[in-house]
Amino acid sequence: MKTFRKTIILFLLISIPSLKAQEWPFEVAVQGKGSPVLLFPGFSCTGAVWDDVVASLSQNYECHVFTFAGFGEVPAIETPWLLKIKEGIENYVEKKELQEVSIIGHSLGGALGLWLASSTAVPYKNLVVVDALPSTGALMIPNFKSEDMVYDNPYNQNLLAMGEEDFDRMATQMATMMTSDPEARVQISEWMKMADRKTYVYGYTDLLKLDLRETIAEIKVPVTVLAAAKPYGVEMARKIYEEQYKNLSGYELRIAENSAHFIMYDDLEWLLGQISQQLP
Repeated sequence: MKTFRKTIILFLLISIPSLKAQEWPFEVAVQGKGSPVLLFPGFSCTGAVWDDVVASLSQNYECHVFTFAGFGEVPAIETPWLLKIKEGIENYVEKKELQEVSIIGHSLGGALGLWLASSTAVPYKNLVVVDALPSTGALMIPNFKSEDMVYDNPYNQNLLAMGEEDFDRMATQMATMMTSDPEARVQISEWMKMADRKTYVYGYTDLLKLDLRETIAEIKVPVTVLAAAKPYGVEMARKIYEEQYKNLSGYELRIAENSAHFIMYDDLEWLLGQISQQLP
């Protein structure tokens, strides 16, 4: 019996640090002092995507830089992935007692910021959306309907079964369209390759399913949308964004004319200038 009790105690001692590490469905690195700013990366990226931005912002703000579950070295979680991320952030802000919080989100992170700002009682200060739409699915899928987005479909099955060599090739091709910076392309593709495969597949389904085009009408805080002109061109990008954001009143749309999706790599100074104008 004593041996059994010792075994249980040993198991608990080993398990407690692990449980603590899983407190949130993400990891957060905090840097700087001042008003809190939450920085959300895009799909498959780690918080390191914000390194150059944080180097500047942390001089005046307390930057909370997120890496979501299943990306980088953060352990994966079960579905529904995106909903658990959202709820985890709400709990994080509440438990840390953060006040007057600003959000900066890129791509997936920007859509997540819109979702948080439209559906939570947390008094966010403002939101900066970096090349993100209320409905990614509506941009990519003809005759899009959110309810049609399910985990078990042929495309997802193919991605789950895809060999490493084919997946690496796909990641490299995708990265070339997202930035003009050769080194950044390598890093972006590496993040894709590092991602937990199920998170990559099912998490992206969560993103495609998310349709906030009507929901954003509930947002009451200032929103600035920073859009990339490439590959569509300025006028087409403007048309896409204005259509998707038409139910959000009072937002500002600004377009990075010389940038593709990863504005922090293609036009950092422009991005920092826009952010500095929006943060309190």
